[in-house]
Formats: sequence, structure tokens, C-alpha cells
Amino acid sequence: MVASPVPGIPLNSNGIPTFEQLPLRKNDPPYSAWGLYGDKDELGTLNRLTNSRVAAAAQGEIKTGQRISLNWPLNAQSEKSFFARKLFHQEMFHKQPYTVNDDVWTFNTQVSSQWDGLRHFGYQKEQLFYNGVTMKKYTPLMRMGTRIQRTGFKQGIVGRGVLIDWYGWKMSQPGATAPDHFASTSIALSELQAALAAQGTEIKFGDILFIRSARGDLLAIKHEPHPNIIGVEQTPEIIKWIWESFSAVAGDTLAFECWPPVKEVVLHEILLSGWGCPIGELFDLEKLAEQCKSEGRWSFFVASEPCNVPGGVASPPNILAIL
Repeated sequence: MVASPVPGIPLNSNGIPTFEQLPLRKNDPPYSAWGLYGDKDELGTLNRLTNSRVAAAAQGEIKTGQRISLNWPLNAQSEKSFFARKLFHQEMFHKQPYTVNDDVWTFNTQVSSQWDGLRHFGYQKEQLFYNGVTMKKYTPLMRMGTRIQRTGFKQGIVGRGVLIDWYGWKMSQPGATAPDHFASTSIALSELQAALAAQGTEIKFGDILFIRSARGDLLAIKHEPHPNIIGVEQTPEIIKWIWESFSAVAGDTLAFECWPPVKEVVLHEILLSGWGCPIGELFDLEKLAEQCKSEGRWSFFVASEPCNVPGGVASPPNILAIL
């Protein structure tokens, strides 16, 4: 899709404004790109996943056919959930007198791997979501209006994925000690770039970013309602880097970004509501990191299809990395 520029805003060779031009309109929230693809757009940065980019990713990244699930089990938080969210519960029913079973699942979409949709986290001061949608418009009866439940499940989140194994890089440094995953620790852009350089990984415009910063087995045994959590820093530099590079971002922690934020800037506001950029959380990146290290490459093909739930806020990713 070719962007429809806001009047007076030139586009670069990738079809987007420069970071310095954000916000695109004078009275819009900080760093927002509202109107770039039209005022009714629901794809946001997924517009970057053009047919040609997806085809090129499939051709260039699928080499061995190795397939790795990045989905954490839905019941991984089996006793207590972070932020006191409803746990996964399964009921199985024997359809007597037949040898047949049905089951019913109930859960909060945030208790395991998930893509945050565009009605999950708005600009708090302005009380607005992507493209200026209000909370009032997002009612339980409103069936349209965010990518997760309307467009995303039709086209999926599909393209070239890149893993930055920050945790592996960090532990390889002289005198390294394991980072505290449950501290409000910021991962600096300089460290992510150093890890990329060590891997020899090239970033291409429209990539889907994955950051390994923790260990999933530790997340599974931690029982704390409102934990601090390690994540990427909240700085203009990292916001610019994401804007100039990626179609979606994801990590293996609770929030992708450092939480609670150590600065006034909140990435959830800017990415979800400013740009319509999906944020993936609690992805299982352990086997992927092992396979990438084994093959000596950290790029791959990604296929993810969020659930077809009209009115949904977030969704399990149903995601595979294919190498």
C-alpha cells in the first residue's frame, strides 16, 4: 500500500516521513503518525509488509525448512498471573454416550504470548488510540476498529524476522553476570546494536523484530502481581530506530519495554496508538535462539495469524519462525 502523505509532509525512499517530522500534524500526540495511510487506516506499520517484501522474505530466508514455535503455553502462568489477570482455564466435556470430547477455554489474552492490538493501550494524557479513536468508540458492541480483530487476521503478521539475542550477547561479555529480569532495567540501543554487530545481522526496512532479553523458565516460576521487568529503554534514539526499521516488535518479557517506565516516554503509547505498530510480549525465544546460533544466522521467515475475534484487544500470536 502506498502511503497517502499528510499535506506538506514529504516521504523518504521507504515511503515514510523522517522521524524528525513526527508528529505529522501540529495538535496530534507526541511522535504520532496519524493520517499517514489515511484517517481510517487500521494496519499502521503493517502497511510496510507489502506483498513484494513478504515474497522476498520467503525466498531469501527459508533455507532449511526448520520450523520453530514462538508460542508460550497458554497455561504457563498456572498458579498466579502477572498483574492479577485471569488465568487460563480449560474444561473438558465428555459428549456421552459417544466417545467424543469437547473443551472450553477461558483466559485473559495477556497471560501468555500475545500481540497487543490497537485498542490495548492509548495515549494516556490525550485518552486517544491510533488515528484519534476515543475510548467511547471502543465499546464491547463495536465490532470494527482495530487491526487485531479486523484486518490482521486476514493478512497475518508475515515477513522477515530478525532475532537480537541480547541475553546471549550480554552473558558473553567479560565478567558478565546474569541480569535481573525482575528489575526495572533498561536495555540500551547501543547494546542492541552491539549484539547485532556480533551476530553479523543486517536490518532491512519492514523487518519484524524479536529481542531475547530474559529466560522464559524464570518467568514461569515468578509469582508477583505487579513486577518490575527488564526491557528496552524509552529514549528518542530507540523510538527513531524502531520507526525507521520495523513493522512490528516483540520480546520475551511482560512489556517489551522497561517497566515501569523510567522516563516519561511510554513505548506502548507511541507504538500502538501513535503508529499502529503491534507489540508482542511473552514470546518463547529459547529454541529460536539455539537454532539461530547453530545455523549462524539470526534472520528467518515469520508467519503469525492472530485469532479472528471481532472486537478483540489482543490475541495469541499463533506464530512460527521458519529457517
